Amino acid sequence: MPRAQHRAKYLALLGALLALVVVVCAGIYVTAAAGDRATGGAVADGRPHRDSSAAPVSTGTWVGSWASAPAGGEPGTETAGLAGHSVRNVVHADAGGTSARITLSNLYGQTPLDITHATIALSAGDAGAAADAETMRRLTFGGATRVVIPAGDQAVSDAVRLLVPHDADVLVTTYSPTPSGPVTYHPHAQQISYVATGDRTEDTTGAPYTQRTPYWRYLTALDVLSNEADGTVVVFGDSLTDGITSTVNANRRWPDVLGDRLRSALANGQRLPRYGVVNEGISGNQVLADGLGRPAENQSGLGRFGRDALARTDVKVVVVDLGINDILRNPEVTADPDRLLTGLRTLVREAHARGLRVVGATLMPFRGHRGWTPAREAVRQRVNARIRAGGVYDAVADFDKALRDPYDPRRLRPDYDSGDHLHPSDLGFATMAGAFDLRTLKGAGQAEL
Repeated sequence: MPRAQHRAKYLALLGALLALVVVVCAGIYVTAAAGDRATGGAVADGRPHRDSSAAPVSTGTWVGSWASAPAGGEPGTETAGLAGHSVRNVVHADAGGTSARITLSNLYGQTPLDITHATIALSAGDAGAAADAETMRRLTFGGATRVVIPAGDQAVSDAVRLLVPHDADVLVTTYSPTPSGPVTYHPHAQQISYVATGDRTEDTTGAPYTQRTPYWRYLTALDVLSNEADGTVVVFGDSLTDGITSTVNANRRWPDVLGDRLRSALANGQRLPRYGVVNEGISGNQVLADGLGRPAENQSGLGRFGRDALARTDVKVVVVDLGINDILRNPEVTADPDRLLTGLRTLVREAHARGLRVVGATLMPFRGHRGWTPAREAVRQRVNARIRAGGVYDAVADFDKALRDPYDPRRLRPDYDSGDHLHPSDLGFATMAGAFDLRTLKGAGQAEL
């Protein structure tokens, strides 16, 4: 074949290949565009459904931004649960991120929990029920908008693209059409959330949410894909951590203030770990003893530590502030303080087995409280002495020293006292966070103390 014919044949073949490439690329573009439209269809109220597909590949780390421990089954919901109602939980983000996911719990339910619709959005302001309309996202679970959570189980949503600033109030709303109870809840939220009749999950006005509640229901975690945090600090405690005497809707629990302190220190150039801080306090919690029921309500620290602390997203450090309820309510601890110390050391060993660092708090004074006795005071002093001596934790936050009355160290200083002589005031909580040495967050857990 002459050279000219070879050249013509080669050019024709090359042209055909280039045309095929153009057709394939156009097909890919059209398919992608159709996919985008599929996730942006109309919702029941006629507004556009914004993209809630899985978050794209991105830099950052999944960390805990908010958490709350499931504490029990809500009284009065044993049969019907909250069937036919939308539950809008208001939570406060510690770490910020570019995507979000949530965890829903049916730990105390006796029947499957059927969630047919769930959303996440940023609050429109003032910690109310109104949402920023531009941030409303529909949540999915394994790609489906409906999830059925078996009794005693939990479910984690798919990630959604949502820019969550640190210190933002976030609205997480769920709707269940069928009876399922009891409702798994956290009773001392110190935050007002909301309930509406019917499926109002994508409502942004807040108007249908006429029922206010001091509880968090179903929701136990908010994680974010973060460029500003590299891990999570879990604060594990009782009512002193739960913050039951702090101002409602003000986020003045001491772990809230600790998260703000850490972020400010990093912004000022201090060389510290970049962590989000989450609160796993349950009022009345003990190290050793469970509450009543099956599963146990207000499960002991030993029993819930794996779920509420070790299983949190990318946990690096656990801060333990537990023990005062054991002294107040468990006669065996009064008779033998080493039982409490052994329980605390067990928590530390479990954390060390995961390579985690554990910072522990001394137990604060409570003279003047109705449960105070000289015998219980002696136990508190003995436990604190062992903690300060380094025989329990990797590092110590000496809250006793920071908050005690210099004129009577068995009492809280008056301005740090909420009035019940056991729980701090807002100033007392701020003082606890201020007394926490941020440098103790550095380093990994020891193999053994």
